[in-house]
Amino acid sequence: MQRRFLFSAALLLAPALSLTSQAAFAQTPTPLRLLTHGSFDLPKELLAGFEQQHAVKLQIVKAGDAGEMVNKLILTRARPIADLAFGVDNTLLPRAQAAGVLEPYTGPAAVRPAAVDLGAGVVPVSYGYVNLNVDKAWFASKGLALPTSLADLTKPAYAKLLVVPNPATSSPGQAFLLATIAGLGESAAFDWWAQMRTNGVKVVKGWSEAYYTEFSRNGGTRPIVVSYTSSPAAEVFYSKEKITVPPTANLFLQGGVFRQVEGVALVKGGNPAARHVAGQFIEFMRSAPVQQALQTTMWVFPAEAGAPRVEVMQQHAVEPARFDALPAPLTEQQARAWLRRWTETVLK
Repeated sequence: MQRRFLFSAALLLAPALSLTSQAAFAQTPTPLRLLTHGSFDLPKELLAGFEQQHAVKLQIVKAGDAGEMVNKLILTRARPIADLAFGVDNTLLPRAQAAGVLEPYTGPAAVRPAAVDLGAGVVPVSYGYVNLNVDKAWFASKGLALPTSLADLTKPAYAKLLVVPNPATSSPGQAFLLATIAGLGESAAFDWWAQMRTNGVKVVKGWSEAYYTEFSRNGGTRPIVVSYTSSPAAEVFYSKEKITVPPTANLFLQGGVFRQVEGVALVKGGNPAARHVAGQFIEFMRSAPVQQALQTTMWVFPAEAGAPRVEVMQQHAVEPARFDALPAPLTEQQARAWLRRWTETVLK
């Protein structure tokens, strides 16, 4: 009798225990691992809203420059450390595709019209232009005219004025290298780089070091830096004095402008349990709030077709009339060889 009562009580308690377990499970958010570069930056309230809406916990891992991020994806492909990757751009996509670390995404954002394209199931999120930025006050103080061509930079008057990120470790560095090849031709481009070595070009690991350490605007000695079209707009936005005229300017020189498109992609071999919510995050990155916010957090143009521009970008981040580009298949075939040749030409 007692045994039967205990058995009956267990039956009565079983549904309650089951409901308790289900509730506990429902309250445990799904982890979603996002690998990205050090410049990834979105408002905390937007990211928190996504987590709450989709019952997910974002685990954001920043891997330095975009080039380092892709290298990390490749090195960990046997045991992926992420479910998603943001910041794979058109300079790095061939390397990622060759290594087989990405999985195509085919949801709505992949087929919806965009201002730019990446192809291969990688969803474009933003784009910008890599080009030369100059410190206007430095040039004014020296009475030196701004260069009007890349050839000008090889002249003695411009010796030791340029700092560039290493294209082997930096996405904007690689973009600028590709621009020189596209705009000048392969042979002439490497001749130019050889002349720049003689004329004292400085090479650093990444964009942050180039812009925030070596650029004269930020206390360095180099008044010309490889940066972005949006950099003058960012200078106005963050200025303590609330300036209305940027202290820096863009140089849109032939062989010195490259359109860089960034996207978000599924990581091959990521957690299957997180695959659905990973797709939701890709859609989130193309949503109107994100497309507006990234303009003044990551200083890029929105990829969503027709997305409005914020005022500071409208005024101080004018898109160049032309840029230099190479066919994607050629870039994929030659990228490694060009990096080796650049290293031998400039650093060895």
